[in-house]
Amino acid sequence: MVQTGERLASTASERYLLIYMITVLVIVTTLVIIFFVVFLKRKNKLLLERIKQQQAFDAEIVQAQTETQEQTLKNIGWELHDNVGQLLSFASMQLSILKMEVSDDVKEKFKDTSDAIKESLAEVRSLSKTLNNEVVLNIGFEKSITNELNRLKKMKFTSAELKIIGEKVSFKDRKHEIIIFRILQEFLSNSVKYSEAKNLSIVLNYQPNNLMITASDDGKGFNIDGVEKGSGLINMKSRAALINATLELTSQPTKGVQLVLNYPL
Repeated sequence: MVQTGERLASTASERYLLIYMITVLVIVTTLVIIFFVVFLKRKNKLLLERIKQQQAFDAEIVQAQTETQEQTLKNIGWELHDNVGQLLSFASMQLSILKMEVSDDVKEKFKDTSDAIKESLAEVRSLSKTLNNEVVLNIGFEKSITNELNRLKKMKFTSAELKIIGEKVSFKDRKHEIIIFRILQEFLSNSVKYSEAKNLSIVLNYQPNNLMITASDDGKGFNIDGVEKGSGLINMKSRAALINATLELTSQPTKGVQLVLNYPL
C-alpha cells in the first residue's frame, strides 16, 4: 500500500512537472512568436517609412528638375520673342525699305525672301508662346495643343489633328495642364525629329473619373525595348508620376508610335 501510494504520488508529481514544462514551453514559444511578429511589423514599418521618404525625395528631385526645365523654357521663349523676333522684324522692315528703292522687275525677286522671313517670324512667335507657362495657361490646355499641332502641320506634316471626346472637365490643379502639355510636346518633338511621319493625332477622351489621352504618329516606329531607358521616355514618365498619371508608350518598326496617358481627374 505504501509503495503504491508513493508510486501514485511520483506519477502525479511527474505529470504536474510535465504540465508545468509544457506550459512554460508554450509561454516561451508564444513570447518568441509575439516578439518576432512585433519585430517584423516594426521592420516593415521602418522599410515603408524609408520607401516613402525615398519616394518623397525622388518626387522633390523631379519637381525641382521640372521647375528648372520650365524656367529654362520660359527664358528661351523670352529670348526667341524679344531677341530673335526683333531681329527678324528688323530684317523684314529693312527688306521692305529696299523693295521701295528698286525697280518693279527686281521687287519680284524679294518676294520669296520676304515671305520666308515673315513665316520665320510667325514661327518664332508661335514657338515662344508654347515655351511660356503663363501663355499656355492663359490660352488654355486644348487651345495650346491645337496651336502646337497647327505649328507642326505648317512645318512638315500632312495632317495634325486634335479630337475631343466627352464633356470637358477642368483640372483641379492648373499646373497639371502644363505638365501634360510638356509630355505631349516631348512626344511631338520626337515625332518631328525621328519618326518620318506624315500624320499626327491627339485624342482627349474625358471620362467620368479620368482623362485618357492618346497621341500617335504614323512614322517608321522603333523597337521599344531599345529605348526603354532613353532620356525622353524617362522624362515623360517622371512628369506623369508627378501628377499620379500612368503613361505607356508602344511602338513597332513600321507601325508608328502611340502614347497613352491616363490622368485621374
